[in-house]
Amino acid sequence: MWNCFLTRTSRCFSTSAGNKALKWWDHVAPAPKDPITSVTEAFLADTSPTKINLGVGAYRDDEGKPVVLQCVREAEARIAGCDFLESVSSAVSSKLVEESVKLVYGKNSDIIKEGRFAGVQALSGTGACRLFAEFQRRFYPGSQIFMTDPTWSNHHNIWRDAFVPERTFQYYHPDSKGLNFPALMDDVKNAPDGSFFLLHPCAHNPTGVDPTEEQWREISYLFKVKNHFPFFDMAYQGFASGDLDRDAQSIRIFVEDGNLIGCAQSFAKNMGLYGHRVGCLKYVHILDYILSVLCNDAKQAAAIKSQLQQIARAMYSSPPVHGILLVSGILSDPNMKALWVEEVKVMANRIQSLRTTLRKSLEQLSSSLNWEHITNQVGMFCFSGLTPEQVDRLQRGFHIYMTLDGRMSMAGVTTGNVSYLANAIHEVTKFG
Repeated sequence: MWNCFLTRTSRCFSTSAGNKALKWWDHVAPAPKDPITSVTEAFLADTSPTKINLGVGAYRDDEGKPVVLQCVREAEARIAGCDFLESVSSAVSSKLVEESVKLVYGKNSDIIKEGRFAGVQALSGTGACRLFAEFQRRFYPGSQIFMTDPTWSNHHNIWRDAFVPERTFQYYHPDSKGLNFPALMDDVKNAPDGSFFLLHPCAHNPTGVDPTEEQWREISYLFKVKNHFPFFDMAYQGFASGDLDRDAQSIRIFVEDGNLIGCAQSFAKNMGLYGHRVGCLKYVHILDYILSVLCNDAKQAAAIKSQLQQIARAMYSSPPVHGILLVSGILSDPNMKALWVEEVKVMANRIQSLRTTLRKSLEQLSSSLNWEHITNQVGMFCFSGLTPEQVDRLQRGFHIYMTLDGRMSMAGVTTGNVSYLANAIHEVTKFG
């Protein structure tokens, strides 16, 4: 009898609990699709042999395939079979941070010699930005972040989920398809003193529009006067000019002027680690980002680093050691680093060459539009000026995929498809 009661009770409880469980998440609706991943999904579903993906922000070779750099192959071979010990991870991680910040501030920078920076390894660009956003919210509650209009779409998500209010400042001029410098300076000047700003030091995403050296100097001077804090998201060092030092020039100008800064620094793109192939069918995501914050002295740097580590501990604990060994192996070996520098130049030069070819192809079609912005802009992306309607026509009529704002990833352009792309763009734009 007691067993029968228990059976009936457990059934009743299970049914009740089951019904209640079904209602737990009934109010959850699907999240809005990410504009960039949506492009890739649509491209993959298309069976046309002429399809082109201009949405992905990772480098491709002239056959449209992901590239594993030779320096990465050699570094991979060196660490094959290595015991990933905890003690090794800690020591190599510190070396990685030190070698990485040299690329930002300069190898002979006093900042490094005096230990005036707090640096930690983060999980990709999103992770580094999210880590700083949480740091900002925790130690400057109530502060806001000013972002360029436009900026990388995920920047909005990152600071929103850290509960940091977002504002924009003018950056891109849709008519000239270049920098709206006067408006930018006005917005920086009119922002409350001591504001946080998110800046792109080179190869601006999504516009490909960068300030000149003189403009950066004016921006830096105004930041110093207004006591603003610049946080740089450097995802494409080397892709703007092919020169790692030149692409870090904007940051060094700010440092020379006495600004304290923060910087998220990536190797995902310039080392081709966005989806690093290991073996035949196995992919390992080892996007390496370094988050560094410039400090007044070594004591302050130690305090800030401890806080960043504590925040990271609750988010992801510790980063994968494989990526640490790979990147630090390249940066700490003079020969491998030299090889990497040359490979970065090759990637940047290919993109610059395809910009020139695309522009010439459009001009040879007697297009009535001005396409100078294709070669004036730099880096991975071209902000084409195409309207959402024209982008939709490219997708439906020509199987060419890009985000609705007209951002084209130049890495998806090849010598084999550039003529087809130019003709398609000409067709959708010739009647306005």
